[in-house]
Amino acid sequence: MNASADAADAAVIDVRGVHTRFGDAVVHDGVDLRVRAGEVFALVGGSGSGKSTLLREIIALQQPSAGSIRVFGQEVVGIGDERALALRRRWGVMFERAALFSSLTVADNVAMVLAEHTDLSPQLIREVAAVKIALTGLPPDAGLKYPSELSGGMRKRAALARALALDPELLFLDEPTAGLDPLSASGIDELVCSLNEGLRLTIMMVTHDLDLLWHTAHRVAVLGHGRIVGLGTMPELARSDDAVVRQYFHGPRGRAAQQQAQEQAWKTR
Repeated sequence: MNASADAADAAVIDVRGVHTRFGDAVVHDGVDLRVRAGEVFALVGGSGSGKSTLLREIIALQQPSAGSIRVFGQEVVGIGDERALALRRRWGVMFERAALFSSLTVADNVAMVLAEHTDLSPQLIREVAAVKIALTGLPPDAGLKYPSELSGGMRKRAALARALALDPELLFLDEPTAGLDPLSASGIDELVCSLNEGLRLTIMMVTHDLDLLWHTAHRVAVLGHGRIVGLGTMPELARSDDAVVRQYFHGPRGRAAQQQAQEQAWKTR
């Protein structure tokens, strides 16, 4: 394998043997997964399967009971505050409920990150914030608005602009289309593809949205019974014989999403 192939297959995130317990409840019972540089990687599973818990562990907001989590080659489990801060500057996170500061405008939400982590002048911070807001497809006047004045889809984009503030190498998306109408959700699909292809961002997302999976994900991992029970492309998982995987992908919504993705692919040929 040549150097370029090695780089393409490099693990940006490497999770090995992760166990998570809360009292007697076992959430993860030996989770292993690798996220490659430049891919859109999705983590799916039923409610309570531990998707969001694993995401929080990867971004060092929570510690697993046992196992190893390496991001950019650095061990996250047991990491100190100073090293964790340095790592967090290399990734961005869009949380499910956006987590924007309600008392700040969209522009100020983005600018706050830049002011805290850079030495840029106030004028340059305002300019960079405007660029990040525009990058997510928000209109020019959105930066002057407060989160309460935005639609659900616009709040998601505002949260994404903040996640992109420091030019991250890695982007985490927690349920990016949750609560959105189909049109707004479709816009997020296109935005994820644009960020991955245009900025060459590695993206890891947790989602229930089957349309989003078919349209954007290069690979998908399915959590079930505390482990990864399926891993592959969407067409590969659609052919899986595993009961958990079939239950997730072969219901009416799964079949409809697959058909829509196939029709879309046919139209673009």
